[in-house]
Amino acid sequence: QVQLVESGGGLVQAGGSLRLSCAASGRTFSNDVMGWFRQAPGKEREFVSAITWSVGSTSYADSVKGRFAISRDNAKNTVYLQMNSLKPEDTAIYYCAYGRYMTTSGADYGYWGQGTQVTVSS
Repeated sequence: QVQLVESGGGLVQAGGSLRLSCAASGRTFSNDVMGWFRQAPGKEREFVSAITWSVGSTSYADSVKGRFAISRDNAKNTVYLQMNSLKPEDTAIYYCAYGRYMTTSGADYGYWGQGTQVTVSS
């Protein structure tokens, strides 16, 4: 059973930065994947970024490329999402998710964290 605990959300002004963390426990596969998704009020959940634990291959949504950076600390079993140049449209609940394959579809991730609120004021 994989458990994910997110932290690091908050309120920030446009142009500011935040770093989200997701601590994972119970992983059993070395080549698995951690993803970040977000859901804004009234909108569908959308893919943000993902990273493979083994070699650190990454994937980003076009809307965050060049502003967000995903990384992982294998020793701490923790994945980070560094968010820079934040915009009001980045406001959402951010979820980390655990999956077996690099994919942008939330349906392919079997475990989810509880979510952390990110609010960007204009």
